[in-house]
Amino acid sequence: MNAKVSVLFYARKSKAKSSSKIPIYMRITVDGQRTEFSTGKFVEGSKWNPAQSRLKGNSEEARVMNKHFDILQAKVLEIENRLVFLGDPFDATDIKNLLTGTKTAERFLIPIFEEHNSKMEKLVGKEYAIATLKNFKTCLSHLKEFLWTFHKKADINIQKLEPSFLNDFDFFLRTKANINNNSAVKHTKNLSKILKICYQNNWIEKDLVIFYKGRFNEVNVNFLTDEELSSIREKEFSGKGLELVRDMFVFSCYTGLAYIDIFNLTKDQLSKGIDGNLWIITNRQKTGSASNIPLLPVAEEIIKKYENHPVSSNSGKLLPVYTNQKVNEYLKTIAENCGINKKLTFHCARHTFATTVTLGNNVSMESVSKMLGHKSIKTTQHYAKILDSKVSQDMGNLKVVLQRKNEVQTENEKKLGS
Repeated sequence: MNAKVSVLFYARKSKAKSSSKIPIYMRITVDGQRTEFSTGKFVEGSKWNPAQSRLKGNSEEARVMNKHFDILQAKVLEIENRLVFLGDPFDATDIKNLLTGTKTAERFLIPIFEEHNSKMEKLVGKEYAIATLKNFKTCLSHLKEFLWTFHKKADINIQKLEPSFLNDFDFFLRTKANINNNSAVKHTKNLSKILKICYQNNWIEKDLVIFYKGRFNEVNVNFLTDEELSSIREKEFSGKGLELVRDMFVFSCYTGLAYIDIFNLTKDQLSKGIDGNLWIITNRQKTGSASNIPLLPVAEEIIKKYENHPVSSNSGKLLPVYTNQKVNEYLKTIAENCGINKKLTFHCARHTFATTVTLGNNVSMESVSKMLGHKSIKTTQHYAKILDSKVSQDMGNLKVVLQRKNEVQTENEKKLGS
């Protein structure tokens, strides 16, 4: 290995403990990658020659100090020669550890990632959703394939990670794994969390996450119009399964609750709110955020319809809900029967609540955000696409205001003229 190794001594004023004495640091650079640490020596700022990286003059202090720096530099050269002779790749940290006698425990990326996933699995249902765990497991699978494809290794020492590591992983996902932008960014950000853990534990010297700038593309959310929602509500189905799934879907359209949150609803989460009406008081499984929702008449009717259903009676759950896979299969049939040419999934109901049911009827963004259980109103803005009809209504109101102003101005001008 023909590595380019350099050594620099410099006065680090930011670490000075007094106005007169400045610590001298040693910087080792190998092929552009560097590490630095204190030599334990302090000098007066006026005596340091930054151009020569040594003390000025021939005083006893200067001779002793400069000799110490010469010895350190010679040891670096000796270590470099030994590593080159062994033929193994090395970096600045390897030289520093050998020079200072520091033996750091080798840590590899895959076990760190696996430990993270193991801890996450134990917190599913408390701090994480099962879908989040699944995403991290998929990311780990991609990472293993990436390491073998790009590095011909089953694992990698985290000390050997380059600043380009996350960008290389993102490139692999888009090319070899052939996944879209948002999925690539999602998996790379999941890996970023693992690298952030490494940095926060001081297992690596640099925060590699700052070198990755991937961004999500905005996705147009799928939601139902008033007419489409009405056609689903009013449609009569011959099968009880289709009818039940339709009702659960409509319940979501009028509460904004996600599938998993409706699945987990119990009767004791239904109570009277501050206005004396029925509310659902719960926490979203995905985020843990409070999601307190006053019930609209349509949602109340569905609860009453199923209050004596065997599943509700025996399990204590508020509503009987099929598996997510079965629900989405039924929704496809429901869309076909109602002549709706949209991909109908349960999550579409949550979007419909945010747009058609609430924002489209002048409910404030803040109230919608609170009912959806969002931690940030920016998330609500992503979910709740403003309807063209709402824009048209707002602009119509603006036209009336401007017309009135114009009429008042004309009347005033007439009065002044007379």
